[in-house]
Amino acid sequence: MSDKPSTSALGAPATALANRKFQRDPAKAPTEDLREAVFELERQGEWVVQRVPEPYIEVETKYGRKKKIPMQHTWHHKSCGQCGHIPGYSTSIFWLHRALELDYNDPRDQTSCTAWNYYASATSNAAAQAAVAQRNFAAAYETGYYPMIHCGTSYGHYKEVREQLVHSPELRSQVRDIMTRLGKPLVIPEEIVHYSEWVHAMRGEFAKRRVLDLSKITVTVHPACHYYKLVAEDAIYDEDIYSGQRTAVVSAVVKAMGATVADYSTWFDCCGFGFRHILVQRDFTRSFATLRKIQVMKDEANPDVVLTHDTGCVTTLDKSQFVGKAKGYNVGIPVMSEAQFVALAMGAHPYRVCQLHWHSVDYRPLLEKMGIDWEARWAEFEQDLKRIQSGEMQYLTWEQTGVR
Repeated sequence: MSDKPSTSALGAPATALANRKFQRDPAKAPTEDLREAVFELERQGEWVVQRVPEPYIEVETKYGRKKKIPMQHTWHHKSCGQCGHIPGYSTSIFWLHRALELDYNDPRDQTSCTAWNYYASATSNAAAQAAVAQRNFAAAYETGYYPMIHCGTSYGHYKEVREQLVHSPELRSQVRDIMTRLGKPLVIPEEIVHYSEWVHAMRGEFAKRRVLDLSKITVTVHPACHYYKLVAEDAIYDEDIYSGQRTAVVSAVVKAMGATVADYSTWFDCCGFGFRHILVQRDFTRSFATLRKIQVMKDEANPDVVLTHDTGCVTTLDKSQFVGKAKGYNVGIPVMSEAQFVALAMGAHPYRVCQLHWHSVDYRPLLEKMGIDWEARWAEFEQDLKRIQSGEMQYLTWEQTGVR
C-alpha cells in the first residue's frame, strides 16, 4: 500500500504520511553534526574553515539542524556532465544570479571532482579523491568566493570526503602533504552547498519575478539520489512538503512558482543512471529509466514536464526515452532542471539561455502551454548562429540573453 498523497495534497498530505514525521529535534538526531567536528579541527590547527559569507539564508535539514545557504559571492563548481551534455543547465543557474544582480565567480581553474571514477570504477584511492576535493576548495578559498556545487554527484562525494577527513587523521596527513606540494592550504567549507539548495532558498525572490502563468503546468519531481541519500542528514526538508518525509528542494520551488506537483509511486527509485551500470549495463539503465520512472509518471500523473536537480538524472531521464518510444511504451515527457524551468518562467530565452535544443524529448508543447512562442525564439536563435557563422560576432554575450 502506497503512502503517497494525492496530487493536490502537497501541503496537506494523507494522514498515514502526516503521522510518520521525521525526528525534528537536532539534539536527538541519529547522526553527528560534522560541522562541530570541522570547527574543532580548525581550533586544533588541522585546517582552515571557510565561513559562509553574509548575507545567507538558514534552512532546515532532515533532523532539524540549521544550514546556511549563501545568497551570493559564490564560486561555482561546474558539472562536467552539464557542460558536456546539458549546457543550458549551467547557463540557467548563472542567468538566475544575474537576474537578481547577485555577485558570483565562474572559475577557470576548477577541475572535475573525479567522483565518477570513485563511484563507477573504483580505480582511485581515498587520498587522491580527497586531494581533488581539497584542491577545488582551496581554489575557491583563494578567490574569496564560497564554493557552490552544481553536480549532485560532486555534492554527495564531497560530503563523504568531508566525513572521511574528519574521522581519519592519517588521511588528513596524506592530503596535507599533497596540498603542501601544490602550495595550497588545507581548507574545508563550513557548509557543503548544492546549487539546488540555493534555488530553494531564493525561490521567493524568483517567484516575485515570474512573468509566465504556470498554473496549468503539472510537474513530476525526481529527487536526485546523490543529493539526499548520501549523507542524508545534510539535505533540506520542510514540514510543509510531504510532512518532511521527502526532501523539499525542487518540489518547494515548483510550488512557489505556481505550478502543480504531481505524485507518483516510484519517486524513491534511482533515475537509472546509477554510475556503474550506465557504463557496463546501459540496457538496464535505459529500461529502468523508461519503465520504472518515465512510464510510471506518465501512467499515474501525466505531467507536462519532469524536473530534477542533478546532471545524470536530467541526462538519463531525457536521453533514454527514445528506447521506450521505439518499443511503444507510454513515454514522451520533457525533462529539465528546476533552474531551467525557473529561468523560463522568469523570461529567459529557451535557446540562448536554457538551450533546450540540446534535449531529446519534444519540449515544444510544454513551451506553448507555458505561453512561450518557441518558433519566434528559434528564429532569433538562428539569426544569432548566422551572425556567428559570418564572423559578425564571436559568441553570444550575456547582454544578448536579456540580463545586464
